[in-house]
Amino acid sequence: MAEFDLIAQYFTRPGPAGLSTADLGVGDDAALISVTPGHQLAISADMSVSGTHFFADADPYAIGWKAMAVNVSDMAAMGANPKWATLSIALPEIDAGWLSAFSQGLFACADTYAVSLIGGDTTRGPLNISINIFGEVPVGKAIRRDRAQAGDDIWVSGTPGKAALWLQQRLGRLDLHAEDVADLAPAMHLPQPRVALGLALQEIAHAALDISDGLLADLSHILQASAKGASLDWALLPRPELRHSRLPDSVMQQAVLTGGDDYELCFTAAPQRREQLLALARTLALPLSRIGSVTQAPGLTVRNGETTIELSQKGYVHFD
Repeated sequence: MAEFDLIAQYFTRPGPAGLSTADLGVGDDAALISVTPGHQLAISADMSVSGTHFFADADPYAIGWKAMAVNVSDMAAMGANPKWATLSIALPEIDAGWLSAFSQGLFACADTYAVSLIGGDTTRGPLNISINIFGEVPVGKAIRRDRAQAGDDIWVSGTPGKAALWLQQRLGRLDLHAEDVADLAPAMHLPQPRVALGLALQEIAHAALDISDGLLADLSHILQASAKGASLDWALLPRPELRHSRLPDSVMQQAVLTGGDDYELCFTAAPQRREQLLALARTLALPLSRIGSVTQAPGLTVRNGETTIELSQKGYVHFD
């Protein structure tokens, strides 16, 4: 199958209703898009590499969903509305069954978050998926990393740690009950970007990001950009509920604090916003947990009662 036949068969389709179509999409040398007046273009990119971001035997539908979802999550973290994406993919061979399932997963996620695929590239090589995503945010409303303020509350959405526990089980480092493994799997394979939350936080949050490399590692990016520190309370942190398995506190702490790959949002907001955020949590049917506070003094500590939790690594290191 030639490159353009592959694109036409698996990655070209009429735009479903509700999606932001491009002025010119797939099929030319470049796509053309028109940005809504009064808005800025938010742009991000993420790669998914076989053996690094997913196992070689992973479900291709889940690979497609997650490849798009991690990019949509970047838009959510900025308070941006995701609208368009491009896909560049290297394939070791043309496997019709794999491509069909992959494209179904990719488009299922794109449709869920109203994203149009407007271009990209294909080539032969080790399996590598690269997506560029484009969104819109009203001028001056983007939620940046560099605006956390001393005294801010620190919040996290959902339940970090689920994907990390699933991964440790897959690597043979844990022995979890099969039903617990099944409960944890969607967090790893089918993450749900928090777009509605990100849009609502435009008027509430001072700083935000999504958790990809681990809560402590990613929160450190906010603190570094804002020249601030933070203190977290382990008792306030949400953690995965396991119905049949028991884990040492140290294992759960490692998963929740450093595991990553859940794509929840971590953000800071003034204490005066607490009731508003709890009401937002109810409206979105999404748990929001206040887990600590921003400090003027640098450094990041996690307290468990009178004890400081010491962890050798704060999160995933790409070139460790």
